[in-house]
Amino acid sequence: MKNFNPADKIQDLQYFGEFGGVNPSISDSSTYTFLSAKTMFDTFEGNAEGCYLYSRHSSPMNLYLSKALAAMEGTESANVAASGMGAITPVLLQLCNAGDEIVSSRTIYGGTYAFMKNMLPKWNITTHFVDITKLDVVEAAINKNTRVLYCETVSNPLLEVANIKALAQLAQKYQLKLVVDNTFSPLSVAPALLGADVVIHSLTKFINGSSDTVGGVICGTQAFIDDLKNVNNGASMLLGPTMDSLRSASILKNLRTLHIRMKQHSYNAKYLAEKFENDGLKVVYPGLESHPSHQLYKDMINPEYGFGGMMTLDVGTLDKANELMEMMQNENLGYLAVSLGFYKTLFSAPGTSTSSEIPLEEQAQMGLTDGLIRFSIGLDNDIERTYQMMKNCMKKVGVL
Repeated sequence: MKNFNPADKIQDLQYFGEFGGVNPSISDSSTYTFLSAKTMFDTFEGNAEGCYLYSRHSSPMNLYLSKALAAMEGTESANVAASGMGAITPVLLQLCNAGDEIVSSRTIYGGTYAFMKNMLPKWNITTHFVDITKLDVVEAAINKNTRVLYCETVSNPLLEVANIKALAQLAQKYQLKLVVDNTFSPLSVAPALLGADVVIHSLTKFINGSSDTVGGVICGTQAFIDDLKNVNNGASMLLGPTMDSLRSASILKNLRTLHIRMKQHSYNAKYLAEKFENDGLKVVYPGLESHPSHQLYKDMINPEYGFGGMMTLDVGTLDKANELMEMMQNENLGYLAVSLGFYKTLFSAPGTSTSSEIPLEEQAQMGLTDGLIRFSIGLDNDIERTYQMMKNCMKKVGVL
């Protein structure tokens, strides 16, 4: 990690447009023409480098973006998708057959949880949800049918930190594939360099950063990406979660400023977390020494990009949480909205929104309380001003 700076890898990629433009030209075509029938056949079989057949297979802009994201994660290759779930679902279906099993973190994005819990059993694929921070519990859940270990670098929404290096060693020991969703920590953590086999992002979030585009990416070996795109049995190819070229172009442009944005997201989140903890609030942020995995995460990250922009506050009850969020929105401190990575702060009560797919009894077991608010801290220029305004709202609703 110390000699790997993902922002430099992105910056070093240079694409010229068709007419010498500083941005690559967008090929706004769903299908492509050939001068010979043989070239079409070779392209369909994946044997014609630089030729395009049909945009569900590949397109120039999607390949540009994929190459940039592979460089960012330090993997051989990548494949973009139309959404984060359009990346997650093909990976699991590619790696698992009927009768196989997955060991997953219990605190993951609600959509991922719902897919594992409610959809995969239709293909006779079972998931065991465990506390990913307890390696002995993870290992005890592995059996002869296990094929995948799945986790998020920093979990949604509880901000638990996965020990990726140790999980990778477990995966290697039992010949499993370690799949890591790195959506909360782009640039800060490079899971592939810590031993992960597959790295996933929802590009919708920090990487795009403007809440105007939905997208996802799968980063891994060239062989695995080729498998996903195989016309006969590739899950990404056959399920069809294809990203539009115009959206790829938009994300690629925004990717160029990710390093600047992540530094500010992290700085602002750490500032607020420290202030609110000093005020006696129940705050969770990996950059705080009070976080149970603070040292682990500190050892994993590229310190230049900090501990990330995600923070939680537990204000006791759902009524208090809703009252506070509504007041903060009215005071122009951010938006009561799901998602993350926007220039404005976004806040929501995950138990009734992004994690509502998880049954209430399981929410209680994992510590997801009614009063928990998840914050995606924005790019505010004067974060002390923001703190004072948020603190004033908290006093008005009786949180402070």
